[in-house]
Amino acid sequence: MLKQRQNNKQEPEEVVRVRIPQKSANEVLGTVESLLGANKIRVRCMDGVVRLARIPGKIKKRIWLMEGDVVIVVPWSFQNEKADIVWKYSGPQVNWLQRKGFLKS
Repeated sequence: MLKQRQNNKQEPEEVVRVRIPQKSANEVLGTVESLLGANKIRVRCMDGVVRLARIPGKIKKRIWLMEGDVVIVVPWSFQNEKADIVWKYSGPQVNWLQRKGFLKS
């Protein structure tokens, strides 16, 4: 006897928990401006600085970044115009951030 598959209807994703940038860890929200290759990305941060960010290996293997994505970056302590990417937001999470006023659009 064959099992019947359930209809895979696209339901809107529900936001359960959204990670917010921590001031204590010096985290900043940013939008991916351009992909430069070799794990480098240009990110326009909410503090007004355009930073050259790198994608660490553990993130590079798990997620796919594209232009327009909203990310959390941690600026380097010794070079403020460079940063590391630590988190990428999904679509519903970005909508939640905009509604709550975290993102300037």
